[in-house]
Amino acid sequence: MKLELARSKIVKYGKKLLESGLTKGTGGNLSIYRPAKKLLAISPSGLDYHDIGLEDIVVMDLQGNIVEGRRKPSSEYEMHRIFYEKRQDIKAIVHCHSVYATTISLLRETLPAAHYMIALAGKDVRCADYATFGTEELAHNAYKAMEDRYGVLLANHGLLTGGDCLENAFNTAEELEFVAETYYRARSIGEPVILSEEEMTKMKEEFKTYGQAR
Repeated sequence: MKLELARSKIVKYGKKLLESGLTKGTGGNLSIYRPAKKLLAISPSGLDYHDIGLEDIVVMDLQGNIVEGRRKPSSEYEMHRIFYEKRQDIKAIVHCHSVYATTISLLRETLPAAHYMIALAGKDVRCADYATFGTEELAHNAYKAMEDRYGVLLANHGLLTGGDCLENAFNTAEELEFVAETYYRARSIGEPVILSEEEMTKMKEEFKTYGQAR
């Protein structure tokens, strides 16, 4: 079985998408890219994450060909592929329909540095221009808006995060949803104080050595 370890991680984190409340039903998708093999493993389209097994994960190349797998791949394949093709620092993608990040995306606003944890993604999180799901246009819009970032809001749609591994991409998605929720709640009772660009630059440096060495 090709990319067996990557497949097992996607199965595990697909369930975590639901358990953490980052998505509902079959919404969202995950993938892992292996540059040495020039192959990616991606979640299937329209299957309940609780029912997905290793054999349901689809292995593809960057030309859109299915290399192994009996399922139809996620409709957002293009949005995963473009980052693997153009960003050497991104080797995993998480896309979800989390409530608060999606709420901010409905306003088509940037999620500002209302909390320092947004530094996992950058100094803020831009909102990409709207495009129909599953299209190359959406992929290009997401890529453009996530320049120099590891997270992007998709207008009227949801959240996308990237990382050097699926664990980090998923953690960034969780933290951005937390920031989006606290920002939403703060705006409902007043005007949030946004951290300065200088502070966010400092936080970006701090996060380079944050946590345990792998």
